[in-house]
Amino acid sequence: MITGEMKAGIRSRPKFTQVLNELDRAQKPGDGVPAYSRWANRRGARVFAAAAVAAGWGPNAVTVLSACCSAAGLLLLALLPASWGTGVGAAALLALGYLMDSADGQVARVTGTGSAAGEWLDHVIDAVRTPALHLAVFFGFQRSFEIDSALRYLPLAFALVATGHFISQILAEQLGRAHALRAGAKDSGSLPEQEGRKGMLWSFLILPIDTGVLCWVFVLWGSPALFVPGYAVLFAFAAVFAGISARRKYAYLKGLGQ
Repeated sequence: MITGEMKAGIRSRPKFTQVLNELDRAQKPGDGVPAYSRWANRRGARVFAAAAVAAGWGPNAVTVLSACCSAAGLLLLALLPASWGTGVGAAALLALGYLMDSADGQVARVTGTGSAAGEWLDHVIDAVRTPALHLAVFFGFQRSFEIDSALRYLPLAFALVATGHFISQILAEQLGRAHALRAGAKDSGSLPEQEGRKGMLWSFLILPIDTGVLCWVFVLWGSPALFVPGYAVLFAFAAVFAGISARRKYAYLKGLGQ
């Protein structure tokens, strides 16, 4: 880590290339991670994290900046008439917010400045951002899309699925860690779906559940005939995956109890 250099002040801040090289050496395994997050978002986050450290930014500053970018994208969807320009702008802002959401953890690791408060802030922002995206789509539907079928309520269903999956993931991780501590065992930090080696093919098969794909689907926002079916497909994959994941987490946690 480069904590000593960070404490020494601005003049001794590590250089961009130094931080980037250290981040490249300390990357998490990519097994089981969807393709966009694995090869595009993580790499972009490394570059942004290196620039943030070189500029003297802490992880919490990156977290807040991520939230601001996401909020700006959501406001475009909720308040402006649907158009190709609005969709591209919102997609870019949401994707940038997602990239920074990955970068804040990398900044914390490489500088040794991670904290319980920082982790809490990150999770709270994610807990708000997750349903807020689909609520923005719902308001956009009411404002600009002429949908007379039940599909007009699809974003509300998507918000429920996404929020349930998010809290399921966070709770399973925390309960697993708490059990490991009580048992005096070393916490592996891995859930059932994260265990085992999963290759490149798997990363592409689960692309529809990738947060990055959800961000970029808004480039279709200018055409309801394209956006609504694409959004519905992502919802279907998310609902199926969330159900499978919840079942595996329940079995995993039940096994810990036994």
